[in-house]
Amino acid sequence: MSERSSAPGSLALVEALVNTLDIETGADSLDTAEARARLGISEAELERARELRESLRAVLLAHAGHPPHRRVTPLGELLARAPLLVSVDARDGSAALAPADDGPLLSRVAAAVAEALVAGTWTRLKACEAATCHWAFYDRSPAGCGRWCSMQVCGARAKMRRYRAKQT
Repeated sequence: MSERSSAPGSLALVEALVNTLDIETGADSLDTAEARARLGISEAELERARELRESLRAVLLAHAGHPPHRRVTPLGELLARAPLLVSVDARDGSAALAPADDGPLLSRVAAAVAEALVAGTWTRLKACEAATCHWAFYDRSPAGCGRWCSMQVCGARAKMRRYRAKQT
């Protein structure tokens, strides 16, 4: 839905997962084997992936200053189940957090969140404030106060609603 470029680094995984559901139409791309394969999840992991997606969406709404869209399992509870390891590159001594197991989506998301925390980019990943959208987007605005995934769609709709409300 967004014309914005993808989130940087491993945050692109989080953004892609959240954006598997089009709230306006109800279309869930996780229903397709192709979309599950892109995210590296099996059909057996589907319900856990959906739970993780909605917990992430609630956090991204909080990043934008909005309450959760519905009751969800707190993201911290989910991520606590995904052990991370510190990996150290023998060549240059650089260190990074990595999933203890590269396979599960939860582990990869936990590593992405940890990486984004260290990089200072975690709170720039937000959910669109439009109640019919909540699409994930990376806020590249200088002040970090972006509100919509798309100014041409969600932003324009919100501005038009405000304009019409003033006219009545």
